[in-house]
Amino acid sequence: MEKTNILVVDDEREIADFIEVYLQNEDYRVFKFYNGQEALACIEKETLDLAILDVMLPDIDGFTICRKIREKYNFPVIMLTAKDDELDKITGLTLGADDYITKPFRPLELIARVKAQLRRFTKYNTMQPEIDENILAFSGLVLNKEKHECQLNERSLALTPTEFSILWVLCENRGKVVSSEDLFQQVWGEKYFGNSNNTVMVHIRHLREKMKDSSDHPKYIKTVWGVGYKIE
Repeated sequence: MEKTNILVVDDEREIADFIEVYLQNEDYRVFKFYNGQEALACIEKETLDLAILDVMLPDIDGFTICRKIREKYNFPVIMLTAKDDELDKITGLTLGADDYITKPFRPLELIARVKAQLRRFTKYNTMQPEIDENILAFSGLVLNKEKHECQLNERSLALTPTEFSILWVLCENRGKVVSSEDLFQQVWGEKYFGNSNNTVMVHIRHLREKMKDSSDHPKYIKTVWGVGYKIE
């Protein structure tokens, strides 16, 4: 059976080394580098199944590497950072990262994230474009438009067609704010009026309840007051 190839890039050698040990204990083949240039060369040379990228590197930052990966490949990318910076997270996800872990982290948490991303990639990201167009998957959220199925951290959510459509639009634009007007017009297909915003708000509230998300400090669907909503 072929081994799973994982790229690890971190200029903190101790962190890179212990990540390598834990991954090898799971029988993964690890390509480990302490700088971005060597990592980019490896990406072109080897067939990879997943990448773990530190944001801060001495030569090329992890965001640039992630962007380069997404120009050609669709394997999962997990970003690492020493800063709990919301902007960093948004930047990484916007560029195509699938998950984001803040240092310090527990090794077993990283391994769990790696396994989860590999499962989703194997299950959903085939080479058939028609399947890819119907699947959105990131940060534990998986939507299948064709089957009208939604999972959050591998837990199925029973969504109405309207709720599913709202979540799909937000996920398609993840990291970006979607105005209430745009959301209403895309989901309901009708002209936006003054009371339309209340309709959107009610459905957003129901979605948060089903996702077990806090309305005061939401983790997923966030309100940008006076503008609209975004998901990260």
